[in-house]
This record gives sequence, structure tokens and C-alpha cells, in this order.
Amino acid sequence: MRKIKKGDDVIVISGKDKGKIGTITNVKASDYVTVQGINSVKKHQKPNPAIGSTGGIIDKEMAIHISNVAIYNFSSKKADRVGFSIDENNNKVRIFRSSKEVIKL
Repeated sequence: MRKIKKGDDVIVISGKDKGKIGTITNVKASDYVTVQGINSVKKHQKPNPAIGSTGGIIDKEMAIHISNVAIYNFSSKKADRVGFSIDENNNKVRIFRSSKEVIKL
């Protein structure tokens, strides 16, 4: 079980977008994540008539290393660490380390 998954709300803790909050849209190779609205760059793209894409300058969200984001705890309004626990049904669940609350998607 991963500590940070697709759909989690995270806060950027270092880099040019430090302090911004977004939702994870993609996890790549277990070390990089793509976060909605974070690390946006302008990319010059050639037109490709085979797939119907037009050329020009597009805004694209690039991947950010997983060590530069932390899960966001809405109850404390701060970044938090993730731990694991066993619930009453013997299922492994993710919890916030500071408050021991179960993380819900």
C-alpha cells in the first residue's frame, strides 16, 4: 500500500510552487506524481495530423518528485505524514500521524 495515492489532496513543501494545494492526477514510477495545477510549464508542440492535435504553445502539468509533496490534513490545515494502522475489520488503512484519523479518498 502506498502512502500517497491518486486522488489525494497534497501540499507542495519545496520548489517554485511551495505552499500550493492540489489533487494528485497521476503517479509515475512510484517516485513522481502529477498534481493538478502544480508545476505548469509552457510546451511548444508540433501539430500531429495523425492523432488530430494542433500545434502551438500549450500549458502542461509536469511531474514533481514525491519527496516534494506532503498529504494535506484539512482538519489541521497543515501538511501531515502518513502512517498505517489496522482497523476493526483487520484491514490495513492509512492514517494521519498527527491526529490518528483515517484518511478517506
